[in-house]
Amino acid sequence: MTPRPRMLLLFACTFPILIAGIWMPPLRMLGLFGNLIVVGAALADLFVSESLAKLKFEREVSEVLSVGSRNPVNLIVRNTGKTSVVVDLYDETPQPGSASGNPLTMEVAPMQERIERYTFEPHERGRNSFDSISLRKESTFGLWTFTQQRPVKTKVRILPDIRAVYRYELMARRNRVDELGIKMRRLRGQGSEFERLREYRRDDEMRQIDWKASSRKQELVSREFNVEQNQNILIAVDCGRSMLNESDGVSYLDRALNASIMLSYIALGQADNVGFMAFSNKVERVVRPVRGKPAIQTILQHSFDLQPRRETADYTLAMEQLSQRFRKRSLVILLTHVVDDKHLEELHHALKSIRSRHLFLCVFLQDLGLTNLATKVPTSDVEAFQCSAAAELLTAVEKKTITMKDSGILTMSSLPDKLTSTAINGYLEVKARHLL
Repeated sequence: MTPRPRMLLLFACTFPILIAGIWMPPLRMLGLFGNLIVVGAALADLFVSESLAKLKFEREVSEVLSVGSRNPVNLIVRNTGKTSVVVDLYDETPQPGSASGNPLTMEVAPMQERIERYTFEPHERGRNSFDSISLRKESTFGLWTFTQQRPVKTKVRILPDIRAVYRYELMARRNRVDELGIKMRRLRGQGSEFERLREYRRDDEMRQIDWKASSRKQELVSREFNVEQNQNILIAVDCGRSMLNESDGVSYLDRALNASIMLSYIALGQADNVGFMAFSNKVERVVRPVRGKPAIQTILQHSFDLQPRRETADYTLAMEQLSQRFRKRSLVILLTHVVDDKHLEELHHALKSIRSRHLFLCVFLQDLGLTNLATKVPTSDVEAFQCSAAAELLTAVEKKTITMKDSGILTMSSLPDKLTSTAINGYLEVKARHLL
């Protein structure tokens, strides 16, 4: 407990009287008497004020939180005392993160319970915890401030933004997924399993026409087959130092993981098998191919605490491990950020060794700083040199990307905030064109 300004002010009022008592002895007794009154009032205030021990606390928060989203947190306060209590609360949240509505103030009636809610937005994935709750209460007469810290530890797991999946489901039900930047394509089956006969359409191939049915009906009739399913989709995420780059305060690795979760959910919804691999200078995580939308939890549990490493990604090692662990032909969607053409050349060399077994789709995150510098209008000789160097670097990367395309490796480039829609559109295009 600490004295409040009101008590200090009362003592300050009696202090001049004591000073004057040095020259006027009668005032000395008056000053001492005033001090005794203030001390008595302070002691009485301690006696009549409700103790913080009468308050019981509990925190309700989900064990799993979403990074970058507002997650609700409930604080439950029970007053076991006989008088009403007004208390200030501050909940120590996981860091880094931001809270809205914390600290808060609440009044709890005697022998009653009250629930207050605030929202917490974590800024980093991984394992973390809410720690203690700090309390502060004013005494009955306002002469003291009572403070206390209660250890109320709650462990949580902070996952990538899984709420994007729910937003996608809602948009899909309303046929509005185009608002998310996703171009849903009509997937025509070209498998061997016959599904139905239907009327001929202008873009149907000649081999789809059923001539016997057409002659009977006196108009062209096409055969339709089931869409190819049960294909292997492998998402490979670079966790090397190039993924330490940030855009709007979110690291490139976080962007890649958010895209991976959304892409996995859509691929699982298409009845494909989805595997996951994260690598840096070693293989960080591997998830064998799983099926069904509920399996998205398996990928989440294995990826939520991944962090970018400061070592350079070893693409050769990653591709060797991929070849050994995933032998069935798969669409490998690689999410990475290349710094320059030398970096890209190293990646191309690693992919060439196993491109005959798998189909590769590389989605490259753009360097916003470099792109902005290359398009900037220089105002000095130094800026002109910098802009020229940036443009030359981007041109070299573009030339190397064309070389990769010519060798049969699919490539796409994306702004950081568009990575999810770019990767999903690339997957849907591969499925629509039956490239796998």
